[in-house]
Amino acid sequence: MRIKRGVNAVKKRRKIFKLAKGYFGNKSKNYRIAREAVMKSLSYAYVGRKLRKRDMRSLWIARINAGAHENGLSYSKLIHGLKVAGIDLNRKVLSDLAISDAEGFAALCEKAKAAL
Repeated sequence: MRIKRGVNAVKKRRKIFKLAKGYFGNKSKNYRIAREAVMKSLSYAYVGRKLRKRDMRSLWIARINAGAHENGLSYSKLIHGLKVAGIDLNRKVLSDLAISDAEGFAALCEKAKAAL
């Protein structure tokens, strides 16, 4: 007795078409082209998740640098001073402090200056 794959093939195609929904032209209508487009877009999404982390880190550093310059320090001196002072805050938290709590960030800068 043979097994017919009709149901499973339709499920497989439906999954691809669901991911390709909204694509222009044949990329959303033709299974073979839709599959290629979906594979390409999933790989772009994977890479993009890595790039977003890189972009966010550089944004945090730019914000910390701006806050440090307002308090008479460069970014590298601030980070080194904090490390020497034993203050272990990551760049995300430092960036948030520089934006939302200027006085607290200024106090951290003073501690970093004192440690240098």
